[in-house]
Order: sequence, then C-alpha cells, then structure tokens
Amino acid sequence: MRRLPPLAAVRVFEAAARHGNYTRAAEELGMTQAAVSYQMKLLEERLGVALFARSGRGIALTEVGQRIAPQLTGAFDAMGKAFASIHAETESVISITAPRTLATNWLASRLGSFQLARPDLAVRLHVGDEMIDLLAGEADIALRGAPGPMPGHCCHFLMRMPVTPMASPAFLAKHPPVRTPQDLLELPRLTYRDDWWDLWFAAALGEAPDTSQMPGLRFDSQILDGNAAIAGHGFAILSPPLWQPAIDAGQLVQPLPQVAHYRNAFWLMYAESKRNQPKIRAFRDWLLAEVKLSLRDDRWGAGVPPEA
Repeated sequence: MRRLPPLAAVRVFEAAARHGNYTRAAEELGMTQAAVSYQMKLLEERLGVALFARSGRGIALTEVGQRIAPQLTGAFDAMGKAFASIHAETESVISITAPRTLATNWLASRLGSFQLARPDLAVRLHVGDEMIDLLAGEADIALRGAPGPMPGHCCHFLMRMPVTPMASPAFLAKHPPVRTPQDLLELPRLTYRDDWWDLWFAAALGEAPDTSQMPGLRFDSQILDGNAAIAGHGFAILSPPLWQPAIDAGQLVQPLPQVAHYRNAFWLMYAESKRNQPKIRAFRDWLLAEVKLSLRDDRWGAGVPPEA
C-alpha cells in the first residue's frame, strides 16, 4: 500500500518548485497565495522536513526539495501524457451499439454519410440484441428498443415499431388472394409464435388465434424472417421502416392495411455524463436528421412518439 502525502499539497509543491514563486504557482492552479502557503505548511508538517527556505524576499528549495522536485515534475508529466492519450482516443473514436435488424437493415447503409461528414472520427459499431451498460462506458451510444426513456441516460425518440405481415410477390402469386386477416390463418407464416403475430391479430381481429400447434419455420431474428419471406417461404411479421429498400425494390409486399404498434420504440441513448461531448452531439444531430428523412412518407405511423 502506497503511503503518499495529500496529492493536492504535492501538486502545489511541484508548481511552486517549478516556478520558484508562490504567486505564480497560485495563478497556475487558480488558488490564492495564502492557500498555496497553507498547502505547503501541511506538506512540510506531514513530511517532517522543510522543502522551501526564505531567500531574501522570495523562496528557494532546500536540499530535500531540490532532490524530489524533478521526480515529481516527471511524474506529473507522465500522468498528463496518460490522460492526454485517453482524451485523444475518446475524442477520435465513437462506439455505437445497435440491435441486429436496425443495425443491418437501417443503420449500416447510412453510416457512410456520417463518416464523410466527420472523417476525423473512427466509428465502431457493435451489433447485438443484448443490453450494453452505457453508464459503465461499454459503448458511447446505444440504439435500443425500450418502452420509454431509461433513468440516468439522455434519451431521444427515433421511431416506433409498426408491425404488419409481408410476403414476396412470388409467394402471393402461388397462393389464394389475401383479402382479410382471416385469410392468413390458412397460409404459411414464418415464426408463427412470435408475439408480434399475436399483437397484430389482436389488433386486426380483436383477439389472437391459437396457433400453438401450427407447423412451420421458426427463426430467432427479424432479419432471418424477412429474408425467408423475400425468398418466398411465407408471410413474415415485420416492421416496414426497417425493410424500406426491399419494399421499394418490390421484394416485399404488404397485402393488408392493418398495422399494429409494438410496445417498445427505438431510442437513441447515451450517459448523462457524455451529453456535452462534441462527438456525441455530432452523431445525435446526424442520426435524428436521418430518421426524419427516412420517415418522410410515414404511412405506418413510425414517427409518432408512443405517448402522443
């Protein structure tokens, strides 16, 4: 265990020794000259030796003071370099975490424009549905699905999660026309036990049908469901804003107008302590503008906050 004197007093001694003057040390440290004198008195009493001696109207280092002053200056320089390197890395890298579907289908194709706008920032994107502890510094920013803002975080609403059944034109051409929600009960549905299906059927029919014994393909990701639907394997329950390129390309079709909204919405989150970091503000402003642009034709109501 290190036995160190109070670091505040050590810092005062190092500055006074470097300047050879209490007044200049006080100016550097933002203290009064009286406070510098007091800290020096505390340090000398703690050490049991004098570090400065009066020399005319000024001060001079004693032999002990001369011996330790260069070592302390070197130690403070080393600490300054260590913290400067951390600051440089903190300001030059932004780490983002986002769930799989949002990251893959929405964010990845847009990040290039942020990189062009901020070429000084290296972007690290972590893709995963697990929760990351932003308060512990595991990432700078999280895009997450949540019912509402999280305590201790700065949270900005991005979009809701509207859900509706979608299928490929090829699949629809091979099966009877889908005109009502009941028609879907007779057709292959992907990941049929997904609670999004229950949510949608409850909104469309007033109650969710029992499909516990229904056979079919089951996946653990909306990414897999959507791509299986594009391949013509059945209806998938998807959030259309995350599949806009496939919809625009005619790979996915929404045959029924009914839309339900999942209880969670997507939020941009970061620790309160990082609210004033330039890189955080830059990414926040860019992302909110991108969301607004992507929802300009918001026929699914994704841009309406849950409380509205």
